[in-house]
Amino acid sequence: MNGNVEEREEAYLHEDGLGHRPAEGAGAEPTLPVKYQHSFWDPEIAHLRKVYIKMIVAATVLMILMMWFTLPVYWGSLGETTQHVPHLKGWVINRDGDGALGQTIIQAFEANSQGQGVPPKQHLTWTVIDPSQFPTDEDVGNAIVDEQAWAAVVVNEAATQALINARSTGNSSYNPLSAISFYYNQGRNEVAANSFIVPLTTQLLQTTLAQFNARFTGQWLASATSTDAITTAARAPQTVSSPFGVTPINLRPFTKTVSTAILLVGQIYITIFGFVITMAHDAARGVISPFLTFGSYAKIRLIVPMIAYIPLSLSYAMISLPFKVTFGAKYSYAGGFFLFFLYVYMGMAALGLSTEAMVTLLTPRFIANFLLILIIYNVSVAAVPIVMQPSFYRWGYGFPVFNLSQTVRTIIFNTKSHLGVNAGVLIAWIVLNFITIVAFTWFIRRRTVNEERSKERALEKEMGGEEKKAEA
Repeated sequence: MNGNVEEREEAYLHEDGLGHRPAEGAGAEPTLPVKYQHSFWDPEIAHLRKVYIKMIVAATVLMILMMWFTLPVYWGSLGETTQHVPHLKGWVINRDGDGALGQTIIQAFEANSQGQGVPPKQHLTWTVIDPSQFPTDEDVGNAIVDEQAWAAVVVNEAATQALINARSTGNSSYNPLSAISFYYNQGRNEVAANSFIVPLTTQLLQTTLAQFNARFTGQWLASATSTDAITTAARAPQTVSSPFGVTPINLRPFTKTVSTAILLVGQIYITIFGFVITMAHDAARGVISPFLTFGSYAKIRLIVPMIAYIPLSLSYAMISLPFKVTFGAKYSYAGGFFLFFLYVYMGMAALGLSTEAMVTLLTPRFIANFLLILIIYNVSVAAVPIVMQPSFYRWGYGFPVFNLSQTVRTIIFNTKSHLGVNAGVLIAWIVLNFITIVAFTWFIRRRTVNEERSKERALEKEMGGEEKKAEA
């Protein structure tokens, strides 16, 4: 462009053969802009200023449109979370039989499940489960880890009778916390556990037990002699002051806060790293692509990014090593690390190749807009459980970030394994990207070749016309 300006300036100055033009009169024309010599509002660069302003306004309008196309999706994924708390399913298991404690807990949780005594939809949906389905505590814990329910409240066997016996014998070793066990799985989703499951269930248990303990202790005091009551209070005061309590059991603790970086923010970084490779590859292949056959060109578009993702993924995985991420929670430490690296590689390929495909159509000028869509739509379904989002977000089960996040939880928290499904989704995205890259590349190559041939024919036709004029 600068070369063209200089050529025009030179032609203009030498048009009269003297190297200059008159300042006024018929031979005078506006001078061309001179580099580094004008203020922004200089009339001589009005045409350039118009182009500049037009480009900035267009970019601003486009970004506003992108905001309205993407941000409401993310806002919406979090905006109605509290309205979907009842989608979290919990179990109540009464091993106390006809005991007063077991019956009270069942009644309280059934009423809570129907929304009685709590703000609208500020409760889990509780189901009473026959104790024979899960005879042992280990069975209950395994079921929660297996994601059959989000939580389980178990009234332990003969809990009511254990208190009665402790009071009658003055058993100082009686433990009120042995009455009820509360199982939950924080590693499955720490937001759901910390913000809804644990606080709502704990509040329900505390309220119910506070009322029941006061009533049950009052009944005992009314029926016991003063001597027995004093003796029991002296020997086993816990049987009077707080006869029943709860033991919370976090089956898969969210042990490392650095895990947050891997589970969500790190997924954004993976997408950006893949995007950087896309932009570098776009610039690099422009040098050689005009000289390659379509087959060779398509191969480098598929193979080169996949090779570049290997050291990137390995480097990304290794960054977590000094911070002692628990790669050995489910598998051996080495096995967990290399499994993490493998899935990061597949995730980077699924996300990075998406930008590799779309840059073909959108060009580097507009590909950043697609990057926004890719990041926001993926992140929107990874922060909170999809069951706590409107049904619109069910597509998240088939998106890379959700599946990669689920894989990370399995590896570092020993949650239920969905590795097969996760790998299937990521590979499906890679295959889809392969197909679209080849298809888009073929389309653009065909259009480019046709345009070049049209120009060649026009040039030949023009040259032929000039030859005929010369002959005439």
